[in-house]
Amino acid sequence: MSEDKPTETVETAPAEGNAIPNGKGHDPGEEITASAKSQAAEDSENPPRTENSAVNLPESQEFLSEVEDKNTIRFTDFEGKTSFGMSVFNLGNAIMGSGILGLAFAMANTGVVLFLVLLTVVAGLSAYSIHLLLKCSGIVGIRAYEQLGQRAFGTPGKMAAGIAITLQNIGAMSSYLYIVKSEFPLVIQAFLNVDKPAGEWYMNGNYLVIIVSIAVILPLALMKQLGYLGYTSGFSLGCMVFFLVSVIYKKFNIPCPFVDFVFNGTASVLNITAMDPGGEENPACIPKMANLNSQTAYTIPILAFAFVCHPEVLPIYTELRNATKKKMQHVANISIAVMYIMYFLAALFGYLTFYGEVESELLHTYSRIDPYDNLILCVRVAVLTAVTLTVPIVLFPVRRALQQMMFPNKTFNWPRHIVIAIILLTCINLLVIFAPSILGIFGIIGATSAPCLIFIFPAVFYIRIVPKEEEPLSSWPKILAFIFAGIGFLFMIMSLSSIIIDWTSGSSNASSGH
Repeated sequence: MSEDKPTETVETAPAEGNAIPNGKGHDPGEEITASAKSQAAEDSENPPRTENSAVNLPESQEFLSEVEDKNTIRFTDFEGKTSFGMSVFNLGNAIMGSGILGLAFAMANTGVVLFLVLLTVVAGLSAYSIHLLLKCSGIVGIRAYEQLGQRAFGTPGKMAAGIAITLQNIGAMSSYLYIVKSEFPLVIQAFLNVDKPAGEWYMNGNYLVIIVSIAVILPLALMKQLGYLGYTSGFSLGCMVFFLVSVIYKKFNIPCPFVDFVFNGTASVLNITAMDPGGEENPACIPKMANLNSQTAYTIPILAFAFVCHPEVLPIYTELRNATKKKMQHVANISIAVMYIMYFLAALFGYLTFYGEVESELLHTYSRIDPYDNLILCVRVAVLTAVTLTVPIVLFPVRRALQQMMFPNKTFNWPRHIVIAIILLTCINLLVIFAPSILGIFGIIGATSAPCLIFIFPAVFYIRIVPKEEEPLSSWPKILAFIFAGIGFLFMIMSLSSIIIDWTSGSSNASSGH
């Protein structure tokens, strides 16, 4: 009799868990019960793996608080104290990064309509992917990406997820710090009204990025919980709203065609000059609805990179107050919708300002017109602030992934917590100082780890974790998950192939710095 009960629980627990995202009015207690039941069933059926997971509880913060009453030392006291609004800020900040600066360039190389279609598709797929992650999480009671990989495929699954998160988020942090490296010296230069720096150390981007990492990023990265960063995330998003408003305002203040700023009497004039008095009738000042060229290969990876927030979803879910899958899905949907609108407006008005002359880093294009423009100077400061405050949010999942891979059975330890953050920031600083271009970072990382985290892993985890008794492989949700994983593989192969072909043809901007 005692052996039959766990079997019954396996069949009923997922059904309870699955009702939550469909809005059937379950409260947090019911979700906890469902997760606890399914975990109890897993305990009885698979002692070795569960024993390992139980030891991992403290490090990964993976189980709900009621399930954590086993004889384990808890990672930290997670009762879910972060409000709905703060969770939206944190997830929005994880989504919103330096990707927004490359979107106008992406639109210039796809056209307005094709860009909008691609942006809509990627945003929808990201929301569906989060739905798959949350459903898996609810069924097995795990709230850590790497542990979902372990539950689905054992150690190889955990390592694959951990490595993808590490690569993806190191790529993201590198791109954020690359902006600090390239923009901070220009800001100081403009403040001091220096036309040509004489090699002062405080105008050297390499020194400045190290100073910012030590003085601002490291203290925030040493926080014990993500929830504490909600206020800095809100401020960071406010800075990006200011950036967006300024881009829209500038569109109506910069004539097309435009001429580069003159330094000490020597002009560097673009192909498009004021010689053509036609104004907006100039062919170079007409927006293209659809456009395909060699640079189009970078567009999909840049877009995919712009919506990757998946490593942060489960940690934010863990800290959400009165968490249910339905509530966390609302957090994700609101964050994605707001970022979708901001991305499209920033890309559209950035593109309509410069058309085909827009660079892969939008702010550089403004500085070519007038590097001493007060508004653009303020925008630079805002973007620098925003991306700097995003780095700690993105560092948290990397540190957790590394701990899961290297110290799976260890409880929370302050020295290790601090040392991992310092090593990560040191490596990223080295990468940024020697990276040739922000576009190269976007393209390579976006084409490899982003498809895994958005498409492939959530789909295959879902197929493996959801019991066959509840959803056979021939059921529509499983078939959709197979298709979703296939899209991810296709996307990865196409993007990497296009980028490699583009590089070998020598027409890519990624091979040369700006």
